[in-house]
Amino acid sequence: MFYSKEVMDHFSNPRNVGEIKEADGVGEIGNPVCGDMMTFYVKISDNRIEDVKFKTFGCGAAIAVSSMVSEMAFGKTLEEAMNITNASVAKALGGLPPNKMHCSNLGADALHKAIEHYKSKQGQQHVSKSQSCSCPLCETELKNKCTSPSFCKPCCSSGNKNVVICSVCKAEYLAEYSECPSCFAAKKNDV
Repeated sequence: MFYSKEVMDHFSNPRNVGEIKEADGVGEIGNPVCGDMMTFYVKISDNRIEDVKFKTFGCGAAIAVSSMVSEMAFGKTLEEAMNITNASVAKALGGLPPNKMHCSNLGADALHKAIEHYKSKQGQQHVSKSQSCSCPLCETELKNKCTSPSFCKPCCSSGNKNVVICSVCKAEYLAEYSECPSCFAAKKNDV
């Protein structure tokens, strides 16, 4: 299994590890299939993430994802942080192997839950992305909720969108993309 230098750096030297005592928001998510468990803590000031910490139990990719998500969220407005997606996390890490893409979903979801926790304490309502299932390829919200959104069958491969298979890493992705979102190889002879 190949990991990018960014993944290896964030795994070997994770940023923002720990817990924030009296955090404004806490979000926890786990995947019973792979055993990964992530908890994010946020401190909010003037609608911005003033501090973010995480604790992760899981594989190297899960630790790297948590570290990257914490860096991506630091200093962002709550709205900007809610727009962090599994695709943006994977891209920031220089790609993830297809069987580790679910880790990027977990990291973003745990951060979103921490923000939602903060908003609920403030009396604000927000519908969690994790309350529904979304396609792991195009992030289109699917009608049926499943128990493990990280392993949802892509709606794209069921005929809704045009999907190609990367000639380098064999991951499925939308034909409209110019590069593979898993390994960032330029689209050439992908089928």
